[in-house]
Amino acid sequence: MDDCHRIIHRALDAGINFVDTADVYGGGVTEEIVVLATKFSGPMGRNPNRHGASGRWIATAVEDSLRRLGTDYIDLYQIHHFDPATDIEETLSALTDLVTSGKVRAVGSSNFLPSDITEAQWVSERRGLIRLRTEQPSYSILARGTEREILPVAEKYGMRVLTWSPLS
Repeated sequence: MDDCHRIIHRALDAGINFVDTADVYGGGVTEEIVVLATKFSGPMGRNPNRHGASGRWIATAVEDSLRRLGTDYIDLYQIHHFDPATDIEETLSALTDLVTSGKVRAVGSSNFLPSDITEAQWVSERRGLIRLRTEQPSYSILARGTEREILPVAEKYGMRVLTWSPLS
């Protein structure tokens, strides 16, 4: 852990101002190292109720993340993977509550299909719920589908794109 702190401080000193974490990376350890952005929905153990994008799980997951991060709020809280078992309106309603309560400042998605992003934006607009502000797709010189599929949709909805695995 000391090495991780040293590396993060060196990166911050060099001007890096964004570090990606998720609750499933190292069982939550990445969230204990930096406080910037995190994701939810991946399985946290074998219990089938400890994953997904239901309102119930989001309420638990955010509290767990806040505790591990040692903070009162998360700047960017992202849905790690689209959850076909949960209506996107339920997910966005729970995220809206988190923003309203001050626990989360902005919300986004990761690994969403263009149709999932479009549905989420449509539901947000129609129901007066929080909008997804970011999408985090895999994007590199070897994975260029994002240019054709995700970037045009993100641009249409004014979303920012944060890539993962840029070096493939």
